[in-house]
Amino acid sequence: CFALVHTGDAPVTSANRLLATPAYACAGETAFALEGSVFNAGTTIKWLRDELGIIRSASETELLAASLPDNRGVHLVPAFTGLGAPHWDPDARGMLTGLTRDTGRALIVRAALESVAYQVSDLLDAARADGAPVAALRVDGGMAVNNWLMQFLADVLDVPVERPLQTETTALGAAQLASLQLGVVPDLAAVADQWRRERLFTPGISESRRSALLNGWAGAVARSRFRPT
Repeated sequence: CFALVHTGDAPVTSANRLLATPAYACAGETAFALEGSVFNAGTTIKWLRDELGIIRSASETELLAASLPDNRGVHLVPAFTGLGAPHWDPDARGMLTGLTRDTGRALIVRAALESVAYQVSDLLDAARADGAPVAALRVDGGMAVNNWLMQFLADVLDVPVERPLQTETTALGAAQLASLQLGVVPDLAAVADQWRRERLFTPGISESRRSALLNGWAGAVARSRFRPT
């Protein structure tokens, strides 16, 4: 999972452990972005399916998460291969916190989905701290089809989340660049005009609720990075 924030025609050096990267170089124009990476997002859902065996397919996660009114304080830090940006901690390890006797399959699945939103929140907080404002988030990829996750993402980030008609953006972008090179479309502005929104998810929780969720996540991350002496 990667989050990129467009920063214009000059690279921005991050003071918050993000990467300055070319967003694109095309038609004589170069643009830059701040980029952050999440090491485990879709792979966390595969872990639920292949290692724990508590789901048979990724599509089950939406209904399971939606079946619960809240997360009951359960958080999953999927640091199976360490934590990516902005932590960059290869020694962090996965952790499931807040378990009680009645913690079951649905809560673990919900915690796995929530972990994706929390990790994206960490990235966008770092981008904002670097002076790159985020007014909305455009999503793509397989996890973008999960309506529950997209709504939770909007709630946690406190920004609108926009899902396009075509969620396979990587393949679409390659085709659009080819069409630009061949002269099928005249310029980058014409490519941008082809983007179409399928659904908008707007924030719908209180600031106090958002803070409680993020504080719970921060506590779980701190435990996953704990180094006993």
